[in-house]
Amino acid sequence: MRRENVNDYQAFIAVARERSFTRAAAQLGVSQSALSYTVRTLEARLGLRLLTRTTRSVSVTEAGERLLNSIGPHFDEIEREIAALSGLRDKPAGTVRITTVEHAAETILWPKLAPLLLDYPDINIEIISEYVLKDIVADRYDAGVRLGEQVDKDMISVPLARDFRFAVVAAPSYFEGREPPVTPHDLTEHSCLRLRLPTHGGFYVWEFYKDGRELKVRIDGRAAFSTLGMMQQAALDGLGLAYLPEDRVGAAIGEGRLVRVLADWSPPRPAYHLYYPSRRQHSPAFALVLKALRHRRS
Repeated sequence: MRRENVNDYQAFIAVARERSFTRAAAQLGVSQSALSYTVRTLEARLGLRLLTRTTRSVSVTEAGERLLNSIGPHFDEIEREIAALSGLRDKPAGTVRITTVEHAAETILWPKLAPLLLDYPDINIEIISEYVLKDIVADRYDAGVRLGEQVDKDMISVPLARDFRFAVVAAPSYFEGREPPVTPHDLTEHSCLRLRLPTHGGFYVWEFYKDGRELKVRIDGRAAFSTLGMMQQAALDGLGLAYLPEDRVGAAIGEGRLVRVLADWSPPRPAYHLYYPSRRQHSPAFALVLKALRHRRS
């Protein structure tokens, strides 16, 4: 059905219900003459008289009554659904999908988004922890969270936290009979706990910086894991050196359960950033997620 046909039927319904061209024209925001012409055109196209007009009143013919009863409710339903959809613009609801890494999920996303879920029961959050960089458009994510240096330049990027450091740690028992490493090169003489990456079956390369020098060390060891939690536990068990975010192991270092080495080779790293494709109109749910996660400098 062409759009002009739809408008013709809506015009007829308004006149039939109001029993007045004047009131129907005011309701539709058109002139009375234009409305009269629209209804006459519809009648001519159908080959049926739908309305009986006098100088004082408008009534519906038998054909008009049948048409009104058959299509009127459907147009009403369409208008209700459109109104409901329009309401979603202002109602925070729906699902927001975020790809991230385990550390950011545990230390930033969940602590900030859990209160949001409690306050807005119609919002759903999916946090998918994965070390592979995803195409958030192709994989239908609303946003991603990675270190600032990993975010593509064509993305809108929002900082979520302060810069942070990685720490190389091991249990005191691991150093019994071993000399702690003094430079990253010394790690080749140690058993290191490796983080398995999903791409190409590789392992995470440990990165160090000092005095303008950058070193990337491919470590070796007897144990490999896919989560930071398992790496930390293995370090606590004395199985080797682990390369972990400082905030994750700070308490264990303070309690003496882990010993930190190579601290002078671990300057701050770029903070985690939330990134998304463009500044187009986002849903109220995404706007609330963005507001909750945005870092506020103190």
